Amino acid sequence: MSSKIQITPFGGVRENGKNMYAVEVDDDIYILDCGLKYPENELLGIDIVIPDFSYLRENASRIVGVFLTHGHADAIGALPYFLSEFNVPVFGSELTIELAKIQLQKDPKAKKFNDFHIINEKTEIDFGNVTVSFFRTTHSIPDSMGIVLQTDAGPIVYTGDFKFDPTAVGDYKTDFARLAEIGSKHVLALLSDSASAENYGQPVSEREIAAYVLETFKYHEGRIIVASVASNILRIQQVLDAAAKSNRKVALMPGDVESIVKTALKLGKLQMPDDVLVPLKAVDKLDPSQVVILQTGRMGEPIKALQRMSNKQEGKINIEKGDLVFITTTPSHSMETVVAKTRDIIYRAGADVKAIADEMNSSGNATKRDLQLMMDLMKPKYFIPIQGEYRLLDAHAEFAKEVGIPADHIFITSKGDQLLYDGEEMHLAGSIEVGDTMIDGIGVGDIGNIVLRDRKILSEDGIFVAVVTIDRKKKKIIATPKITSRGFVYVKTSKDLMQESAELVRATVQSNLDNKEFDWGHLKQAVREKLNHYLWDQTKRHPVILPVIMEVNQHHHRHAKKAKTQAADKANAGQSKGRQAADKQKAAKKSTAATKRPTNQKSTTHRVPKRKPAKAQAKAQPKE
Repeated sequence: MSSKIQITPFGGVRENGKNMYAVEVDDDIYILDCGLKYPENELLGIDIVIPDFSYLRENASRIVGVFLTHGHADAIGALPYFLSEFNVPVFGSELTIELAKIQLQKDPKAKKFNDFHIINEKTEIDFGNVTVSFFRTTHSIPDSMGIVLQTDAGPIVYTGDFKFDPTAVGDYKTDFARLAEIGSKHVLALLSDSASAENYGQPVSEREIAAYVLETFKYHEGRIIVASVASNILRIQQVLDAAAKSNRKVALMPGDVESIVKTALKLGKLQMPDDVLVPLKAVDKLDPSQVVILQTGRMGEPIKALQRMSNKQEGKINIEKGDLVFITTTPSHSMETVVAKTRDIIYRAGADVKAIADEMNSSGNATKRDLQLMMDLMKPKYFIPIQGEYRLLDAHAEFAKEVGIPADHIFITSKGDQLLYDGEEMHLAGSIEVGDTMIDGIGVGDIGNIVLRDRKILSEDGIFVAVVTIDRKKKKIIATPKITSRGFVYVKTSKDLMQESAELVRATVQSNLDNKEFDWGHLKQAVREKLNHYLWDQTKRHPVILPVIMEVNQHHHRHAKKAKTQAADKANAGQSKGRQAADKQKAAKKSTAATKRPTNQKSTTHRVPKRKPAKAQAKAQPKE
């Protein structure tokens, strides 16, 4: 009897990034990659987005391990959050594991995790009913691997990010013989990278890109600011080599790139030309024609960092007139608007902009011909396009039909879809709830749709606050409603609107106070609804309306004040009577003394000993 096999994407489908796929074989769960994605513009204030682990929490005891394809954030970025909850082994190539350890240092709960296992293309791990092996792929980072889960129904192959480049060497080279060997074993299912499925041209080789970078360095006379993704080690190597050949020095802007470069150098995955790297503070002492500044940005995102540099917000180094900003990364389609705006800001700062993607078809991911070649090599029974937005998955599915894979054997999935192979055929068996977990600062998953909706409204229409003080027992408003607004209208020119709003709030609150069945929730909701309708009629805007209702009890307050006053009067009267009695007694003593003293006796002065200070007296008293 063959194994029960189920494949579920937790991310990476119908979106850009956040790759994570679970393959269940009988009672075991194999996790393929554990990545993050950077938020789109509508996710206001959100730093990153990671997969939803709810289903995995419920089945934590069944997880065999996490298997990583490469060291980019879309494959390892969510690992710190995952390992803070799940204590399972992690498998990956040497560089991938080292980069994963750097990621773990960002989370205090995960930084002590140390159950890592280094693999290579020759590694086979036997888990009983599944044998896991790997194959080397070409990508923009060395040590990239594809993953093979050998089951009794055939291999399940996950490509990770890949492309085919015959000029690639060393740790970047694809092993075509190994791919052919895997394909000969009747592959059950192929999960294949779709990130560049819309790119119908054939990308240039990395050798051509290296020559283009060198040419740019040689012929620009001023400073060059290179924008690159921090973990694109191949591009960083090309920048270092071109700088050395053009007699330039490279300075690294603060960010992830420093730790990544150090790690790659330590492992021999990056070769550093002699004396090419200089501290950032040494840049001012060099001639502009000798300077290359490598900007990778925080969390490896260089585009927003370029905006800060253009607006003189970066601090140490900013973009100036005569600079060349050289964008060596290939942004995704979802970033095109952001990149266009960034270019505009750079030009305003007086610099020029050049991008590899403008003149060359460069990509770290497979295009149509490479994708179809992978299918030809694997010969899968079932095909599952992954790693891309819907239009990319759909284009990849069309490529699969062209090479002869039947349409009913191709599955374009959504997050949470469960593809079940029952021994005879694969079909969609159902789905589980898999959402997005949003990270905002140190908050993990505490930002949901309601908070994001409020942030969106605040960003578009602002906030409108109404403050009212009431005496619920007397059913009256104590203070006139005060209206405050931020980001909605300019208050000084909208006095009539504010006065009308205050009157509307007063009438609404009074109406609720007069109601026998008074309810706080109903009162606030009524204020919101009345203001919402009124403000929309007047401005055609929907601000966030925040009613603040405060309660005082005047009757109790007045009685307490009266009692306090009476007590004070009694105390003052008692003190006055006491002083009068003391004065009478003192006067009497003086009178008696004057009577007893002889008239002819000389006056004698007596020295009165000084009293001890209060502190000294206190010390002298015996302890109780």
